Amino acid sequence: MTMTDPVADMLTRIRNANKARNEYVDIPSSKIKLNLTRLLKSEGYIEDFKVVDIGLQGVLRLFLKYTPEGERVITGLKKISTPGGRRYVGVKKMTAPLGGLGIAVLSTPKGMMTDRQARDAGVGGEVLCYVW
Repeated sequence: MTMTDPVADMLTRIRNANKARNEYVDIPSSKIKLNLTRLLKSEGYIEDFKVVDIGLQGVLRLFLKYTPEGERVITGLKKISTPGGRRYVGVKKMTAPLGGLGIAVLSTPKGMMTDRQARDAGVGGEVLCYVW
């Protein structure tokens, strides 16, 4: 079976591990998933990550983040663009999800970035997902 939407698979793995309160989740590695992981770390949604080299593809190990009370830091993940329905947004029409409480992750000509970074850089792009 071929993977048609690797980002959706990644978000589902994170969502499931987060719901089960796992310490970490392993995801097959790729360039786009690595960029998304770096963004999640820089925005404070995950504790840390490392690339585990196991042959051809490798694995991304994401260490999930919880508050001292044990609450989840990631309360929601939503895939926006799909292989069958791409969603693009211009810099003027860009909004943050949940009135600014979350981030939109965009794939732009200048690389993967959050909605705030894209507005600051003055670029639009494909909206991959929302994280809150």
